[in-house]
Amino acid sequence: MMEFAGLVKTVMNLKEDIKVRRAVERRLREFEFIGRSDKRVWFREMAFCLLAANFSAVRAYRIALGLERSGLLFSGKEDKIASYLKLMGHRFYNTRAAFIVGARSKLDCVYNKVPRLRDFEAREWLRKEIRGFGMKEASHFLRNIGRKDLAIIDRHVLRMMIKHGVISNIPRVLTRKRYLLLEDKLREIARLCDASLAELDLYLWYSEKGFVFR
Repeated sequence: MMEFAGLVKTVMNLKEDIKVRRAVERRLREFEFIGRSDKRVWFREMAFCLLAANFSAVRAYRIALGLERSGLLFSGKEDKIASYLKLMGHRFYNTRAAFIVGARSKLDCVYNKVPRLRDFEAREWLRKEIRGFGMKEASHFLRNIGRKDLAIIDRHVLRMMIKHGVISNIPRVLTRKRYLLLEDKLREIARLCDASLAELDLYLWYSEKGFVFR
């Protein structure tokens, strides 16, 4: 698997760094804890994943926490949420506010349905049922509630794949078919690294950003 050699080496070097490995392991345990938590915790992660699409993940999480603290996350009307997102500098404040309110109306269903579905089934169900959830966003949410076998293919992952010769360019449109093909490549890289896809994503993020996030 010569096409994967560079990326595998990068990840394996990080795995050998005990501080990085422990940070990754702590985050994975946190995700497992979230998966066992109540639906309000789940909804914070849903909101974060909706906010993070085409936006800074760090800022998106900060905004999700602010929505939670203010009470807007669980009971705020769409216009109030949009105003808060605008105040916090989110690029897509109206659209994301609508997504959050729409997802909130389906929270009970998500909380009851998703645990009964396997990873792939859960992703398909979420992307069809939750407005604003595509393949990436649904994968992100499922990883953050403890699922291990789905790839979060965003621009930082695609850049890493280009950098190490796994792919030659960033697709203009990431269709479901293309997403699954790229996910298969990442799954093989994860296998060669003796890691889950969830773990691999955290190492790829660290490689580009220098810290472990979510």
